[in-house]
Amino acid sequence: MLTQKVRYTLVAIFSIFVGSQITEGALFVPYWKSLSPEAFYQYYKEFGPGIGQFYTVLTIVAAAIPIVLSIYHFRTHSSGKWYAVISAVLSIVFILFFYIYFKGTNELFYQSALGEQELNEVLSTWSRVHWSRVVVEVLAMIFLVLSLTQDEDETKID
Repeated sequence: MLTQKVRYTLVAIFSIFVGSQITEGALFVPYWKSLSPEAFYQYYKEFGPGIGQFYTVLTIVAAAIPIVLSIYHFRTHSSGKWYAVISAVLSIVFILFFYIYFKGTNELFYQSALGEQELNEVLSTWSRVHWSRVVVEVLAMIFLVLSLTQDEDETKID
């Protein structure tokens, strides 16, 4: 049985991840779009690796939560298992966003490969894809919470 502390911790970690994604979309992207190509590429060269490391670790930890929770729910025959599975599938989807779109696009930023107009277009696309990913992440969080509250309701009956 998961304690209340563990449940809150899992939700808090996932919420920090989602919040960081919202921050990236709401603060970083508009800032990046305001920069000249030269300034953007300099910024990305200087801060891109650190941003990448931060998000890599946070994304892996966040995605692991519903995946491990799904296994836990199935092993304990919890009624929250299907919510956990949906959250896990959505977590895999938000990881796939990176490999399908962001990895290659971010590499173009490291290579300073885009001219001014092309960079603006790519950053606009980057923003739209990012916000689509955030929607998937929020849905994953909702189903994560549902899986934990469903499980919590069962423990109250026992």
